[in-house]
Amino acid sequence: MAPPPVQTSGETTPHRDGEQYANVNWDELGFDAVPTDYMYVMKCSIEEGDFSHGKLIPYGNIELSPSAGVLNYGQGLFEGLKAYRREDGRIQLFRPEQNALRMKMGAERMCMLSPTVEQFVDAVKQTVIANNRFVPPPGKGALYLRPLLMGSGPLLGLAPAPEYTFLIFASPVGNYHKGRPALKLFVEDKLQRAMPGGTGGVKSITNYSPVYLAQTKAKAKGYSDVLFLDSAHGKYVEELAVCNIFIVKGNVVSTPAIQGTILPGVTRKSIIEIALGFGYQVEERLIPVEDLLEADEVFCTGTAVIVNSVGGVTYQDKRVEYKTGKETLSKKLYETLIGIQTGRVEDKMGWTLEVN
Repeated sequence: MAPPPVQTSGETTPHRDGEQYANVNWDELGFDAVPTDYMYVMKCSIEEGDFSHGKLIPYGNIELSPSAGVLNYGQGLFEGLKAYRREDGRIQLFRPEQNALRMKMGAERMCMLSPTVEQFVDAVKQTVIANNRFVPPPGKGALYLRPLLMGSGPLLGLAPAPEYTFLIFASPVGNYHKGRPALKLFVEDKLQRAMPGGTGGVKSITNYSPVYLAQTKAKAKGYSDVLFLDSAHGKYVEELAVCNIFIVKGNVVSTPAIQGTILPGVTRKSIIEIALGFGYQVEERLIPVEDLLEADEVFCTGTAVIVNSVGGVTYQDKRVEYKTGKETLSKKLYETLIGIQTGRVEDKMGWTLEVN
């Protein structure tokens, strides 16, 4: 059995810049919640109208009314982004303003008050600085940031909450699919993830637990994850439980179009721009499951997975395998994107933000 990633002594170990690393087994990091030092909290009531006066507090449990909107009616959103330590010791974020804009879009859909883009980015930076010792050494992972927006005010009837809490906590993470570099997907054709007019296009907390049943059944059969089809026709590829999907055929890269049921991923958007820069034709369109089965290569993208190759999919009674390895487009895209995120590749796009 692997040793636990965090020792409980609270001790630190020095790194070359004279600062201190937390006593974490960086080589054993997976994608699990590791308690850090601080979290950021900011509140706003309907009467106040705007968020202000956020602060850092020690990481720990929070107190909510049992009648809070988030607990009773699921009025909540979350985001995910990472901070990386460069080889020179500096720490940088990757496109945090995109996460801020997506949260604002989600807040409008869920009738919630939300922080401004500037407040969001500043809060993320403060959280990273306060938890600096938990940012892994270069090449060992990242500090994952989880901003939450919750209807924290109490109410009994069905209505938007009278108060909102914006909270950010952090955890050092490694590879989301550690030990499974090429994914094995099961195409789910009975259960749906999102419906037209619903909340599939925003990062609502209500989007995720409905995938558990399909995902649990698939993993029990040895699959890595589930790929969902559209709910209207049951024949178009949409996305996995937690990430977007791309297919490659010749020089054409295709990904499902964002039409309200698919999350507009920050990594998805970045990969499209990088692929175009490589000279590939990129199409955002409806993708019939038949196109998936005839693809040369398939990969998925997301903050947690970054870019992950798909080794094969099973749809009904048919299994198809795809190209994986060093010569694939997904490997090239991964190396470019992670290079930009970690400072090993020049950021010509202006995507990174240094945390001072």
